[in-house]
Amino acid sequence: MTSSLAPPRFAPTALMLGNLVTGCSVLAPAGMLPELASGLGTGVHTAGLLITFGAVVLCICSPLTAWLTSRFDRRHLLGATLLVLTLGNLASAFAPDYASLLAIRLLMLAVGALYTPQAAGTAALISPAEKRGSTIAYVFLGWSLAAAVGLPLITFIGSHSGWRTAYVAVGAAGALSFALLTWRLPSGLKGAPVELSTWIALGRNRMVMLLLLITTLQMSGQFVIFTFMGPLLTKLTGADPTQVGLVFAICGACGFLGVVIATRIVDGWGPYRTSLLFTCLMFAGIAVWTIGAGVYALMAVAAAIWGLGFASTNSMQQVRLVAAAPPLASASVSLNTSVLYIGQAIGSAVGGSLFARDVLGATGPVALGFVLLALLAILASRPRVPAAVLA
Repeated sequence: MTSSLAPPRFAPTALMLGNLVTGCSVLAPAGMLPELASGLGTGVHTAGLLITFGAVVLCICSPLTAWLTSRFDRRHLLGATLLVLTLGNLASAFAPDYASLLAIRLLMLAVGALYTPQAAGTAALISPAEKRGSTIAYVFLGWSLAAAVGLPLITFIGSHSGWRTAYVAVGAAGALSFALLTWRLPSGLKGAPVELSTWIALGRNRMVMLLLLITTLQMSGQFVIFTFMGPLLTKLTGADPTQVGLVFAICGACGFLGVVIATRIVDGWGPYRTSLLFTCLMFAGIAVWTIGAGVYALMAVAAAIWGLGFASTNSMQQVRLVAAAPPLASASVSLNTSVLYIGQAIGSAVGGSLFARDVLGATGPVALGFVLLALLAILASRPRVPAAVLA
């Protein structure tokens, strides 16, 4: 089922806000690692494993749940997913110890893995073909808002009122998002069923495989630094929680701006050139972060440049995947989300290992290496047909 009309009013916004809640649920520990470590009696590296283990669950469950639920009504499926995220965050606020919090998080994210790929597939269903790219990019603004607004707020609330209050705030946002989505998203939306043959077809599609590799490399490079950005700023520059929150806000605000720009130019430029542009900005930002390590002002500027590519690159990956194999979009987008979380797991594990060994200066060069490989892979994925056709 594909719409030839404008999407229902506020339906894309409802999908976007669901991504905001999903993004906050996934990223929340990164914004309050010191508070979690102190409150749970663990080290910062151990607290960081909440992100690493969560990413592992997400990468496994994203394609699995896409297969198991491909025949479900999207309104019921996405609403139920947001309800689980809401209850999971509220339960996290009352976790008595680290093991309990980890168990709640893994269960919550096992279901939450559904949301982002299914939201992208649903955006494609409710949008006319000529606006599909911009609609999908708009839906992914939610992840940018999670970094631009959600993560700084989580950092602020966590440092002033405690990590439990921060989880309550994310749960409250989830409840509001659930209400809007069940109100505005039409019922009866179903994508093509995901069968075993779907995965085989994707595995044989060279472009899809190359795009999935790009996502993995992009996310691995970013999360070498991003997972431990707060503790790195504190250790390298002596930044306090307010200054750390400011850098998160700068990165997130520029991420939001990057997706807005990408949304506006992708239908004209084509997703390949748009993706190349914003990955170059990501590389430039991490390069400045590496060169300026230890100088707060330079690291803040680096976060701004890097932020422009932080979420927009993944939005372009979704658009390119939908264009590469439209009948397989639901499965390919879920696989992209899966490898996105694989990248998060790889990056946070590598970054955590360097942080635990106090080799802080190596995080920048290692991150740059991953992103450089992503750039080379993007160049190898250059379309062999006119960009206007793919746009």
